[in-house]
Amino acid sequence: MDTKGRLVAGSHNRNEFVLINADEIARVTSVKELSGQICQICGDEIEISLDGEPFVACNECAFPVCRPCYEYERREGNQACPQCKTRYKRIKGCPRVEGDEEEDGADDLENEFDIASQDRRDPHHIAAVMLSARLNINRGSQPHVSGISTPAEFDAASVATEIPLLTYGEEDAGISSDKHALIVPPFMSCGKRVHPMPVPDPSLTLPPRPMDPKKDLADYGYGTVAWKERMEDWKRKQNEKLQVVKHEGYNRDEFEDPDLPVMDEGRQPLSRKLPIPSSKINPYRLIILLRLVVLVLFFHYRILHPVNDAYVLWLLSVICEIWFAVSWILDQFPKWCPIERETYLDRLSLRYEKEGKPSDLASVDIFVSTVDPLKEPPLITANTVLSILSVDYPVDKVACYVSDDGAAMLTFEALSETSEFARKWVPFCKKFSIEPRAPEWYFSQKVDYLRDKVDPAFVRERRAMKREYEEFKVRINGLVSTAQKVPEEGWTMQDGTPWPGNNIRDHPGMIQVFLGHDGVRDIEGNELPRLIYVSREKRPGFDHHKKAGAMNALVRVSAIISNAPFLLNVDCDHYINNSKALREAMCFMMDPISGKKICYVQFPQRFDGIDRHDRYSNRNVVFFDINMKGLDGIQGPIYVGTGCVFRRQALYGYDAPVKKKPPRRTCNCLPKWCCCCCCRSKKKNKKSKSNDKKNNKEVTKQIYALENIEEGIEGIDNEKSSLMPQIKFEKKFGQSPVFIASTLMEDGGVPKGATTASLLKEAIHVISCGYEDKTDWGKEVGWIYGSVTEDILTGFKMHCHGWRSVYCIPKRPAFKGSAPINLSDRLHQVLRWALGSVEIFLSRHCPIWYGYGCGLKPLERFSYIASVVYPLTSIPLLIYCTLPAVCLLTGKFIVPEISNYASLLFMSLFVVIAVTSILEMQWGGVGIHDWWRNEQFWVIGGVSSHLFALFQGLLKVLAGVNTNFTVTSKGGDDGEFSELYLFKWTSLLIPPMTLLIINVIGVIVGVSDAISNGYDSWGPLFGRLFFAIWVIVHLYPFLKGLMGKQDRLPTIIVVWSILLASILSLLWARVNPFVSKGDIVLEVCGLDCD
Repeated sequence: MDTKGRLVAGSHNRNEFVLINADEIARVTSVKELSGQICQICGDEIEISLDGEPFVACNECAFPVCRPCYEYERREGNQACPQCKTRYKRIKGCPRVEGDEEEDGADDLENEFDIASQDRRDPHHIAAVMLSARLNINRGSQPHVSGISTPAEFDAASVATEIPLLTYGEEDAGISSDKHALIVPPFMSCGKRVHPMPVPDPSLTLPPRPMDPKKDLADYGYGTVAWKERMEDWKRKQNEKLQVVKHEGYNRDEFEDPDLPVMDEGRQPLSRKLPIPSSKINPYRLIILLRLVVLVLFFHYRILHPVNDAYVLWLLSVICEIWFAVSWILDQFPKWCPIERETYLDRLSLRYEKEGKPSDLASVDIFVSTVDPLKEPPLITANTVLSILSVDYPVDKVACYVSDDGAAMLTFEALSETSEFARKWVPFCKKFSIEPRAPEWYFSQKVDYLRDKVDPAFVRERRAMKREYEEFKVRINGLVSTAQKVPEEGWTMQDGTPWPGNNIRDHPGMIQVFLGHDGVRDIEGNELPRLIYVSREKRPGFDHHKKAGAMNALVRVSAIISNAPFLLNVDCDHYINNSKALREAMCFMMDPISGKKICYVQFPQRFDGIDRHDRYSNRNVVFFDINMKGLDGIQGPIYVGTGCVFRRQALYGYDAPVKKKPPRRTCNCLPKWCCCCCCRSKKKNKKSKSNDKKNNKEVTKQIYALENIEEGIEGIDNEKSSLMPQIKFEKKFGQSPVFIASTLMEDGGVPKGATTASLLKEAIHVISCGYEDKTDWGKEVGWIYGSVTEDILTGFKMHCHGWRSVYCIPKRPAFKGSAPINLSDRLHQVLRWALGSVEIFLSRHCPIWYGYGCGLKPLERFSYIASVVYPLTSIPLLIYCTLPAVCLLTGKFIVPEISNYASLLFMSLFVVIAVTSILEMQWGGVGIHDWWRNEQFWVIGGVSSHLFALFQGLLKVLAGVNTNFTVTSKGGDDGEFSELYLFKWTSLLIPPMTLLIINVIGVIVGVSDAISNGYDSWGPLFGRLFFAIWVIVHLYPFLKGLMGKQDRLPTIIVVWSILLASILSLLWARVNPFVSKGDIVLEVCGLDCD
């Protein structure tokens, strides 16, 4: 789409459409149709005729099909074009089929092969022409088992007398006997073929065919033992390779895909599963079962042995322990079958990137979302965009869309500078194959950049590029400093036009194509990927649904402009660290065997700029390297919000392709009347259920027609019948006929016949603020609304539709981002995640009761339940962390006197917990340091962020009190790890600090009491002391975060914590529920007071 480099702004509701920075309204040209030279059925190259024109099978839509596939479709298929369904007309030089007599026009039977008269005497030319028809001959003893239409002009009179005629087993009365070459055609099986080769019709006779008598018939490959052996060997190899397809669980109809013959390595898969070795996973599963048994015995003992003198403490502890056990079960069993995956990038290239031909890799639209350029620095966003533009992927297949949901002119100007710098940066990256391709991180890495570099020009160009990048940074930082103070009249553009987004709550939609339009190339003259700025329309009174609404706007506008079949979304701070990341994802998405059921490929999140000790568990290694691998073995990982490649059709709310089941085997040993009696009642129930399912699923199938949508839009498969009328299309996708047309194009591409002017208007239309009203957007289509963590909800809905996802961990991390290493920012980030889980838990989409009877697997449901109920653990965790201090202050304990059996039980429980963790670390490849940091922050976040999220979620759902979305800051300024020691006050810090002080006071009081009471009091103290130290050790990183770099505590934290701890301690000492309320017993002290 050509906008001549101008910013397009407008509002569909207000009927506004403006091109800014333009002297006159730009004239938009129509979209050029790509002339395909590759057959879309078999993948072979389409032949070129003598006049230089490619072979055209269908004169209506020019769908690229080679001549052999065209002839096969006419002879054995439905005789219609696969795209427009128009009946194929016979082309001069092609054999006739039944139905050709009904066509009008002159009969060109004498010119079916149009061989020039001067070439008719050349035997080699005649043989080449005859063999080009790709004869498919049957073996057998019957004379008329095969039929092939050959030119009538090749009769006995027109062929040279020295050439005998091959008449396939029958003498022709019009030919002398010395001119015959009687050959019995070799037999070939009549089974189904993967490749669409011609199959002969037994009803047709075989006309004579000329052969060169000077050559042995074996030269033509017919009737010889060698030919038979070669064919049998070829068929055997094909069957062996097809076993790979069958082994994946696909039946015959499913693997007979026209894409299969394109593979150069005989249908080899593009990826494979790598199960965890049995030496690691089997002991792990055994320990899990053993832990379940120990838990049952543990609770049996705990419930049957209450503590009568501390009944309240005992009851609270048992309730908390039961909840912990349930949470562990929900978290543990989805890790029962962990797997890893391996990709084959070389096979992907062999299959889809043949030398000398255009790349057949699928197009990818990449989404980058940003809101506030002051919290999300433009320099970080620019690095992310530069890494996308320089990715190792065909440039015409990549389009980058940047969503500016804050309508900030700073983001727009920074993106303009980025597009200029990209013209230098992209060719430099591709010329020297550097990694990573984000300049900030490339120039800051502390490695020998000359290693493995032999090009003498590299050092010179690298130094020059580094200077260019430093100047680029200066320009970006200058824009940031200028944007700190907003003019009273608002921002104006370079030509004096007021910036349309001066009012961030009331502005039109804006679209700017920076790269990808005609004339903009890199400094070496090569084409660049598309770079498009998008800011959706915002008006007062509309609910814009935050990030989820912005992502849905990008889905629609990208469908209008480029409509790639796959989408990648990244946060503005997540740059592409591995330039082959898109190829890694395509190994799953474009796999012809298993790719069609994959809705998204999730990559793990890796981070830069984290301190060596990872104090607040920012890396989250346990989740990404253990939990996600376990989910990949069930139905796939959950969507984590960034670094994910989607199938566009899955985002549209369609069901996953249904696997065709083979016919059921029936038992013939029973009489028919017995089977009827047994199955009659079952059939009645199944009939009613199947009818209901059909009615429900018909709405989501992609089998629609466009007769009632808009005239003039071509390129949609007419085979898709009209199961959904136009009104249902508009209710599902909105009132944009161009967008609706794009949703039906499973392989992507812009609808044919649509002009660029109409596409521009539709692009502004689909990002208007009222477009989603009374549609399924946010309910069944796109990113799902209803939670601030829209990622979990969106992935859950896809899995409910029967799709599966894939977890891809390349050797080089695909994406890297920046994490909030500051304690307060980290707690606020965890608060937002937990709040989203609470919102899902209290909504109709809660996995506890939503989605039964669909494609969601039970263990996958367990994982989703665990992901939404974990904030509820904050209350039992808070109580359980308070109990040690209470026990030390009161001298009571939650466990009675321990017997030998009880001590054995407690020791067994601790041992199986430790062994389970060790085995998880072993097969997951996680270090003990990362595991321990994860355990510590589970306690810190549980008693602070999760607790606040639970109460905020209840207030939001029950009382309608909204909480503001807080954007986490994305980077620091003042040196490495500077923000680690920066203190920011937040109320989230109060509960963990209070717990820390109470437990410290409890330890001091308990030890003092044991010292004063003598040796006998030390034994009961050890259990309480161990309990309290367990809490303090888990809260230790929190204590370090409060102390900061200067080892001093903020005053407000000290005041609040000491105040609360003192009040609770004094209150407990004043009103002790465990002290007897009877008369005080006085004892004689033994001293003589007189």
